[in-house]
Amino acid sequence: MEMIPVDSSNLAAIGYNAENGTLKIQFNNGRAYEYYGVPESEFDNLLNASSKGQYANQNIYKAYSQSEV
Repeated sequence: MEMIPVDSSNLAAIGYNAENGTLKIQFNNGRAYEYYGVPESEFDNLLNASSKGQYANQNIYKAYSQSEV
């Protein structure tokens, strides 16, 4: 999965697999999580959010199943 570096105080990079709806978030602390069943529109919204950390906190973290990778 291609990871896109982002300008964020908490997130380092994000990536998305459209075939299976998996969103990957790499944090600045080195940890990474995958979120499952994420619509592509949600990835686009995250990528374009002015505050990616705030958007992810409000719309991603608790809304989708996840696992640390």
